[in-house]
Amino acid sequence: MKFGAVAARFALVVSCALAMVAPAQARFWQCAPYAREISGVEIFGNAHTWWGQAAGKYERGHAPKEGAVLSFAATSKMRLGHVAMVSKVVSDREVLLTHANWSRRGGIERDVRAIDVSAAGDWSEVKVWYGPLGGLGTSAYPANGFIYAKHAPRGSELEAPLVIVKTDPPAPVQGGASTQSAHARMVVALND
Repeated sequence: MKFGAVAARFALVVSCALAMVAPAQARFWQCAPYAREISGVEIFGNAHTWWGQAAGKYERGHAPKEGAVLSFAATSKMRLGHVAMVSKVVSDREVLLTHANWSRRGGIERDVRAIDVSAAGDWSEVKVWYGPLGGLGTSAYPANGFIYAKHAPRGSELEAPLVIVKTDPPAPVQGGASTQSAHARMVVALND
């Protein structure tokens, strides 16, 4: 086989694989489904309803814990509120958040800084890192508090997308033998 034919076949296989992966990675995330997915807090509905729905179902409080969901109250700028999972507690007044749909519409941000700016130190007012500024945003947002997950998320739940290549079953060949199919399908499972 000539080099040109091999290069063309390779380019075709790569382009097919990328065509299958790109649409899946373009998934648009809202904050609530993403927070539910990574935290294990099984609450449904808009973010501003999570705090009330958590009453009696999950422990709630005003101290950050890894894996907890920080519930933001609704405001004129955030009519539906916001939820974000605490990926790391840095101090009693600083955490790292993993969340969706904050700096970039539908995008995911991992381990971004958030600080408690409330006078009482109770996380009732929060500033969050904002991508376009490259630092903490200029606005402080009211927060309800933390919804504590029943289990901390596993580190693997927060990692980059997992790509699994699955080979089709061997095709039967006349005479009872089988050969491996040359066709491979790509299955993509994404965290973002």
